[in-house]
This record gives sequence, C-alpha cells and structure tokens, in this order.
Amino acid sequence: MTELRPPEMAPAAKAAPPPDATSPASATASASLPSASERLNAECFCVGLDDDALRAAIDAASPRPGFLPLLQERCPYAFAARPVFVSAQQVAAMAALVNAIEAVVALPAYQDEVLSRAPAIAHHQPGASGVFFGYDFHVGNNGMGLIEINTNAGGAMLNALLARAQRACCATVRDLLPVAATVEAFEAGIVSMFRNEWTLGGKTRPLRSIAIVDENPEAQYLYPEFLLFKQLFEANGLRAIIAAPETLRLRDGGLYSDAEAIDLVYNRLTDFYFEAPASSILREAYLRDAAVVTPHPRAHALHADKRNLALLSDPEQLRRLGAPEATQALLLEHIPRTEVVTAANADRLWRERKRLFFKPFAGFGSRAAYRGDKLTQRVWQDITAGGYIAQALVAPGERMLSEHDAAQALKFDLREYVYAAQVQWTTARLYQGQTTNFRTPGGGFAPVYETPDAGMDAMGTALPPDACCGMGCTLPEVA
Repeated sequence: MTELRPPEMAPAAKAAPPPDATSPASATASASLPSASERLNAECFCVGLDDDALRAAIDAASPRPGFLPLLQERCPYAFAARPVFVSAQQVAAMAALVNAIEAVVALPAYQDEVLSRAPAIAHHQPGASGVFFGYDFHVGNNGMGLIEINTNAGGAMLNALLARAQRACCATVRDLLPVAATVEAFEAGIVSMFRNEWTLGGKTRPLRSIAIVDENPEAQYLYPEFLLFKQLFEANGLRAIIAAPETLRLRDGGLYSDAEAIDLVYNRLTDFYFEAPASSILREAYLRDAAVVTPHPRAHALHADKRNLALLSDPEQLRRLGAPEATQALLLEHIPRTEVVTAANADRLWRERKRLFFKPFAGFGSRAAYRGDKLTQRVWQDITAGGYIAQALVAPGERMLSEHDAAQALKFDLREYVYAAQVQWTTARLYQGQTTNFRTPGGGFAPVYETPDAGMDAMGTALPPDACCGMGCTLPEVA
C-alpha cells in the first residue's frame, strides 16, 4: 500500500538541483501528466472536516464559556471543508527555499542594503529572532513560487484545532491524519519558541509573563486565537494578558499593563514600525529593551518588506550581495521575478500588467493588492504614485470540494510557519477571488497532506484500488 503522510514539522530539506539558467522563475516544473497531489486535490472527497470532532476539540480547548459561539460568529469561514495534498518534492523545495532565504538575510551586505531604506527603529538589534514568520507559496504542476513573507502570521492555534478535527472513511487516507502527539508537539514547540525568544533577548531569569498586543484586540477577526494563545501560555505556567498598545506603561525600567509587569510582548500589530501614537510606549519599551518584543521592526524590515523580493529575485543583485551560486539558483527558481514600480518602468509594467501582480511595500492581509488584469486606470495611478512592487504571476493551486459541483473549485496557497529557519507547521488557505480571504463558504485554513515523492507525481502511479472508498480518488494506471 502506498504510504501517505503529513508534512514533517521541522527538518529542512536539501536544496533541489539548480535549474537551467534560461528557465523562467515562475515556470519550474514540466506540465505533463497531472501529479498525484493534483489528482487528489481534484478527486479525493473522503477526507474532510468533521464538525462533531471540531466542536469536541473546541470544547476541550475552550478558554472560556461561550468560546464556540464567539468563534462561529467571528470566524465563520476559518476552517475549510477539505484538506490539500502536496508532493514530497514540493515540501522539500519549500523547506530548502526557506533555508536559502534565511542564509541571504544573514549576509551583512543584504542587511546593509535593506536597512539603508528602512525606518531608524529597524536598526535596533533586540536579540530576539521573531516568532511566526509566514512563508506563503503558490504550488502546482507548473511550478512553485514564493508569493511573500510575513512576520506576524496568524492562525497557528486555529490550525492546531483543525488538525484535531479531520475525518477519513478509508484506512489509506486515515493514515494521513496527524496523531494527537504531533499537534501536542507543535503546541509545546510554540511555548519553547517564546521561551527561547526571551533568552535571545539577553534575559537570564525564567520568563514569567506575556502580553498579546494588538489594536483593539477584542474587535480583531482572530481574537478567538488570542484567547487560545492566552490559555496555552497559562497552561505552561506563564501569566498572560491580551492588551491594546495604548494600555501599556513604562515604570521603573519595566513595561506594565495596569499592575501587571510584562516580560515579553507577543506583537500582533500591523503598525510594523510602531509609528502610530498608540504604539509610542511600546516603541520606547522596545528601544530601551524594557521588554522582549517579538516579532519586531527589524524582523519586518529584513524579511517582510515586499521590496526585498526584488533583491531576492534579481541575479545581479544576488551576486553583488555575495550569495553562493547554489543559493542564487534556488532563489531564482522559486521566487517570481519582482520589480519596484517606478516612473522609469511604469509604461512597460502597464503593458505587461496581465501577467503581473501588484502589492504595496508594507502590505498585509492582501489589502491593496491587485492582479494586473483587473487594474483600472484609477488604481494604476495610485500604484505609480509610489510604494508598490510588481511580481510575476504564479497561479495558485486548485482544490475541488465536491465531485458533483464544478463550481466548488477553490484556489489555495500554502503557508509555512517558520521559526529560526525551521518549518514548524504547514497549512493551506482555500478561497475564491483575487487573493486569500476568509469569506468563502467551504474555504479557510486547510490541513496539508504530503504525497510520497517526485517519482509518484511524475508517473501518476495509482493508489490501491480500494483507496478513498472508490469515490474517484484512485489515480490512473500508467499505460
């Protein structure tokens, strides 16, 4: 019986062999037969979200009375109806690319280049690495491309709930489902990550308290996740609060919220450089090292500013920065060519817009991001006014939700949660529309399951005849 398994949590894979120098960045795989993962995404319907198991998982994890109604009201489309399948080759390539990017980010020449255009606060070196980087990918039989990097990626705790609520109706697919120990190890790793951030921040005594900080936190879409984080921290002996930045105070060299001393701030703000008046105390605390703040402005400048993708996808810039040749080849293979929009290239980019995607430098949550073929002249004027990058289009994957309704085809991207260059967890986000969102029935976060290897994908080797209960999931025999 063919073995299928969830993606491994931590070890990074070896880099794939360099592509031919003439191959385009956005087309990195041959488009021959559909891969095993693509066939499963199109035809496997016997594994999905178990509503009863989800309710049981939520009840077991409930941080307070009324949590389930809050989650249903606030995040009605947080959990996708079906999982997503990816190949082992794609999983390995994503992990290798994460390692390659982290290696370039560590280069002094890269840091000098990036920080020269960043706000002054990004020059402060706090010691901490930054929690929950999100590396977002589009994958398919025609290639794999890194779409962007974020430094305050949300959803990790919701994915832990989701992993406990999957069902399958055949033994073959049941082997895909993560065991409880895998989810528990992920959550234990989250706590260890925050303790490590405390140590990297130069602190020698044990971590005692964490504040989860965001603007108007109770109004945030992911406020239920804040409650889950608070419960996780408290279950591991840490005092935890959820606070807005304006409630923080500096006193006696430390950071406080009311009477609570704050050791570490889990920063969920999208005010990435603490420029808003409400962030002034947090900014001062960060610059004084009065508390460990993670993720932080320096991490955002080095990783998440979209202009960095222009450096990482430009062969001349990579050579100038001193990236090794093998690293250059990997980056150029899997990072779509990206340019900063300027007056000098605006006319050309407008002509080429149908194969481009436009994003603001400090964008997040797909806000103010546009497919080129959907652009109006008014939006183009905003883009050419400054602050945008143009990225070569990489098509997202596709997942069918139902064998009976062709309209139930959703797009998906993959998100790797990363800490210190190691992949912690891989999830997918299913959606309809131009960009990822959580407004699509049947869409939301989806678990990711790995098909064994590139050989299976290349040949389209069949799963056992009884796989997936005979509901059309069996892959074709090779002629």
